[in-house]
Amino acid sequence: MASNILIISLLSFVLSFIFALGGVGAAVILIPALSWVGVPFNLARPTGLFVNCVSMLGATWSNFREKKLDVKLGLPIIASSIVMAPVGAWAGHFLPTQTLLLSFIVFLFFSGSMMIFFKGSKYADQYREDRPLAGPLCVGTLAGIVSGLLGVGGGGIISPLMLVQGFNPKKVAMVTALSVPFSSFSAFITYAAMGSVSSKILIFAGLAGWFGGYLGTKVMQKKMKPQSVKRLLGGVLILIGIKSLWSMGLTGILQNMGEIKAYLRS
Repeated sequence: MASNILIISLLSFVLSFIFALGGVGAAVILIPALSWVGVPFNLARPTGLFVNCVSMLGATWSNFREKKLDVKLGLPIIASSIVMAPVGAWAGHFLPTQTLLLSFIVFLFFSGSMMIFFKGSKYADQYREDRPLAGPLCVGTLAGIVSGLLGVGGGGIISPLMLVQGFNPKKVAMVTALSVPFSSFSAFITYAAMGSVSSKILIFAGLAGWFGGYLGTKVMQKKMKPQSVKRLLGGVLILIGIKSLWSMGLTGILQNMGEIKAYLRS
């Protein structure tokens, strides 16, 4: 058991550190990683969500200490995502979730590729510094709906849409880190209410995730250029897309393609 706790803690720290460089929670990779090392899936999922929340809180604390956290820009995203997540969850009862998931995967690959390869301006270091309300509200609304529909964190939505609006990639990573814990904690509470948690695993994995998120954000702040963060965010989104595509499996993909063709013919 001690060796398992050490492996779990190491995974939590390393993955939280890497994903904090892009301001995105590591649950999307940590959950399958924990399953691969023998943690039952019903424990891996709430553990991953808890580490997601704690590591991003560590990242946010690092941003706060460095006085680089733009709370005013993040609040509209947080507020609208909290309101719209239940709407997305309700709508999920009436919409084909697998088809929505396939659409979301396509979006992840597209937005990730745009971040890595697209150059929006020859003045790469000139970013907007204002704090608009309408744009972040729309971002939070979409992130909340998608989170509720698919049961995923909103980082994959928030990051690309904020970058499209012209914000500095470092600021986008910080705002995403501020927003992600809310959806992750809400999902974790649901699993905790059902009793699918291990307090011992949560303590060690949570502490490791907090330090990983904190240190990863420090490295991002001090050592990385905005364009490097942008490319890292793109790579993270593509990894999330690959993981989601793998989770669907070939059978699910073919089934969805058949449903889409039948819908277009009707």
